[in-house]
Amino acid sequence: MASVMERRAFIGTLAASLLVTPLAAEAQEGAKVARIGYLGPTLAANPHMIEAFLQGLRDLGYVEGRNVVIEYRSAEGKLERYPALVAELLGLNVDVIFVPGTPAALAAKQATRTVPIVFVAATDPVADGLVTSLARPGGNVTGLSSLAPELVGKRLELHKQAVPGVSGVAVLWQPGAVPEFTEKDVLKAADVAARALGVRPQFVEARGPDDFDRAFSDMTRARAGALTVMGTPMFFTQRRRLVDLAAKNRLPAAYGSRDYVDAGGLMAYGPNVADLLRRAATYVDKILKGAKPGDLPVEQPTKFELVINLKTAKALGLTIPPSLLQRADQVIE
Repeated sequence: MASVMERRAFIGTLAASLLVTPLAAEAQEGAKVARIGYLGPTLAANPHMIEAFLQGLRDLGYVEGRNVVIEYRSAEGKLERYPALVAELLGLNVDVIFVPGTPAALAAKQATRTVPIVFVAATDPVADGLVTSLARPGGNVTGLSSLAPELVGKRLELHKQAVPGVSGVAVLWQPGAVPEFTEKDVLKAADVAARALGVRPQFVEARGPDDFDRAFSDMTRARAGALTVMGTPMFFTQRRRLVDLAAKNRLPAAYGSRDYVDAGGLMAYGPNVADLLRRAATYVDKILKGAKPGDLPVEQPTKFELVINLKTAKALGLTIPPSLLQRADQVIE
């Protein structure tokens, strides 16, 4: 009888343990779930970039929905929405905020001095006030820069090689897309580089998509022979329309991201953004494991890509020099 009683007690204990073990494991797993806030200018226009960041996390062992939760917030191209969106993320007690671009990074920094912030593709992190220095960021912010001012001249140089006879180039820019100091720095770099190449720069403003038609009319009136587009979140979101307008106005255009060339643009030179996003995931990982953002040096791009669309060149009646094609990382035919 005692053995029957003991057997029943054992079975009861085993059954209870089978019920408790999954719950304990679940609780333990729940304790390991990291919460990341993803604040971007737009989500629908760049799912491949989000995927690059997620792939970087997966490579480090994070799986969305299993051991990491990502709270996505999009400004839908309206920079004035950033403060409210940051507040939402902070209200969700995120462990770290990930932000592509300078405007989102500044909005996040203004909202919190304690929650870690990782930026990617910031124009000039020091000049913009995001970090104290690249080597020792200090505070709660770190990430990867885009080297925008330095790359403007290189892009214009390659552009001149693609369109050797050009004498005037339109520079499309968006006022207020980056802080004023950086804006002046980038525009000055474009002006100096253009004149050094013997090209007359024409700076054309577009504050929003409604300004595009007028901007291209201004370029036509000024007889611009080529176009270079400064990188901003709004321009990126509207890249297909900008590419179409450049084609309609027969303007050979150069951009800072290959996404424009994939959409039909002539050429692009700039950092490999997918690589930057994957590398940003390592910052998030280190912070989640206890590192302080202020101790993690800001990194600069290490991979750059030149992409040329020969279909577009043919439609424009351009013959791209073989020397430039040989330098291209990818040629779309």
